[in-house]
Amino acid sequence: MRCRSDAVRAAGLAQALLIRLSAGMVLGLASAGARAEEAPRAAAALPAGGFIAPAGPVAAAQLDHFWVITGIMLLVVVPIFILVPLVVMRYRRGGRGAYRPDWDFNWGVETVIWGIPIAIIVALSVALWKHTHQYDPYQALGEDPMPIEVVSLDWKFVFLYPEQGVATVDELVLPQNRPVTLTLTSGTVMQSFMVPQLAGQIYTMAGMKTQLNLIADTPGAYVGRNTQYNGTGFADQSFRTLVMPDADLDVWFARARASDRTLDWAGYETLLQPALVPQPIVYGSYEPGLFARIVDTFAPGMGGHGRGHGAGATAPPPADQGSAAHHGHGAGHATQQGESQ
Repeated sequence: MRCRSDAVRAAGLAQALLIRLSAGMVLGLASAGARAEEAPRAAAALPAGGFIAPAGPVAAAQLDHFWVITGIMLLVVVPIFILVPLVVMRYRRGGRGAYRPDWDFNWGVETVIWGIPIAIIVALSVALWKHTHQYDPYQALGEDPMPIEVVSLDWKFVFLYPEQGVATVDELVLPQNRPVTLTLTSGTVMQSFMVPQLAGQIYTMAGMKTQLNLIADTPGAYVGRNTQYNGTGFADQSFRTLVMPDADLDVWFARARASDRTLDWAGYETLLQPALVPQPIVYGSYEPGLFARIVDTFAPGMGGHGRGHGAGATAPPPADQGSAAHHGHGAGHATQQGESQ
């Protein structure tokens, strides 16, 4: 009777555990669905194309490089899949292969097993060197590139357009067939900026500036995202990239300048809070020297003199107003995110 009672008790505990697990899964799915419903991602509706469907010369060069590497590696893989079964069949017990227990060296075999790998390594090295230097991310791809300043935050991207004097969040607007120079930094932890159909990825770090040059030759909408883990919103941190002909681009910027929103330092500190934005945001203007001030917040003097919009005047480095407080917030947030990873 006691054994039977223990068995009944164990079955009851197992049933209660299963019920709790099931309830937890249901609540988890419901919570995830609610979060997705609260913060719909505009970029999620775009086709997630990669460099296999290039929309610019940099991504096209990456695709060419991919096919070259694939072809070279097939020179290794295909013979292995062919020769292994043949060797097994020939030298199995009772096969036609001659048994030579005293054999230890053959020039032909040595030439093949050493010569082919060396030739492959040389070919891979030449291809990598050529393609890497052909599209150096710091090298402008033509005359009069359009400058865009990029700030990566948790979990969003801020884009500043010095020539046009507007700013956007989670929406990058590019001209068709005109070189573009992106100058990037981070307002929080290290992140990785990438628009796969236009160019390769490049890292962004707080207090530092890096560059990425690209050209978009095919109009359309493309997905860009952060590929470096930076917390709970990482999976949803994507942005929409719009490529337009000059006429359409002028109309877009004219509409953007009509917006009464201004991205000032207070607005930037609001964006600095770790959160997703439901839809892209457009600002008709932004504070002069904002990008340089963001860089200087972490590394004074590294931002240089950012050229403002409107009259095109240069903005001096920021005064003490809010700088120290923001620096503390950024450093603390970076530490917190680093620990979470």
